[in-house]
Amino acid sequence: MNKTIVVTGGTKGIGKAIIEKAALNGFDIITCARNKDYLHELKEDIEGKFESRLSFLPTDMSRKEEVEEFVRFIEGITETVDVLVNNAGVFLPGEIHKEDEGALEKMINTNLYSAYYLTRGLLPSMIRRKSGHIFNMCSTASIIPYVNGGSYCISKFALLGFSKVLREEMKDKGIRVTSILPGATFTASWEGVELPEERFMRPEDVADALWNAYDLSDRTVMEEVILRPMLGDI
Repeated sequence: MNKTIVVTGGTKGIGKAIIEKAALNGFDIITCARNKDYLHELKEDIEGKFESRLSFLPTDMSRKEEVEEFVRFIEGITETVDVLVNNAGVFLPGEIHKEDEGALEKMINTNLYSAYYLTRGLLPSMIRRKSGHIFNMCSTASIIPYVNGGSYCISKFALLGFSKVLREEMKDKGIRVTSILPGATFTASWEGVELPEERFMRPEDVADALWNAYDLSDRTVMEEVILRPMLGDI
């Protein structure tokens, strides 16, 4: 029986790379995104290449009720989630004093609350089994603020705080918690930027780093993984 991984925001960028890595390692996958067509394409692609099953539910992770519906969807498929990757996120550039009204709420809802509510929903079964690994996709913006980062930096600082607290709470419960902090990665968030692709990290490199952390023995947890482009931050 295959192990199961849940990856939010799985149709593009880092999320898709993690799903491909998981399928390569024989995992069944449960994922979500807002675009139903992209989810169907992902399912056809993964199941056509790998011996893995991919299940999905179109979900707006910024809405609590939809996150809770996604939890019920997962529970209807499996009683055992081995790995949870809180990857869904949104980036709206701007400065605190002049960014669009509602920018903070949108990014807190998507980047922080989605991870909080999904994790709370799936933790009880992990705690009963004393097994599981939770990855929270933070950012170098979780530790270094920058101009035009605005509420994105606020949300990512908060996500790292959530991840650190969760790590402390899960220490004696057999559940590993890892914060992934990637720098600039070549994803849709950087569309329109006039920089060469090679200036960015590859999504696959982030997925490989995550999997290396997962592959450690149960006696060890990699608490934080920081990755940056070879030439440094952008």
